[in-house]
Amino acid sequence: MHQVDIHLTRKIAKGFIIPLGPANLVAIKTDIGMIGCGAFDVAALDSFSYPAVKVRPSVGPSIVDTDDLLKGIVKEANRSAMGRGIKNGMTGRAALELL
Repeated sequence: MHQVDIHLTRKIAKGFIIPLGPANLVAIKTDIGMIGCGAFDVAALDSFSYPAVKVRPSVGPSIVDTDDLLKGIVKEANRSAMGRGIKNGMTGRAALELL
C-alpha cells in the first residue's frame, strides 16, 4: 500500500493506493468522507451515514492513482455525500473539497 497527502483548500486528506495485481484500489479520505475508484460500494457506506463518492476516470480505462481520482468524474454519490452538495459530473477534486 502507498499513502500520500492530498493538499486541499482547507485541510489535508489521505490518499491510498493498494495494488491488486492487474488493478489498483484507490481512495482519498478526509475527516468527513471519501472518494474512491469504481470498486467501492458507496451505497453500503451510506448505511453508516458516511459520505462516499465513486469516481470514474476522465481518460483511460481505469483509475490508477490519486491524480486520476482527483481528475476523474463523479459517477455516483450516496445520500450523505449529496447532502454535502456533491453531484454527478463534478470532478473528484471538487467533490473532495466538499468533504
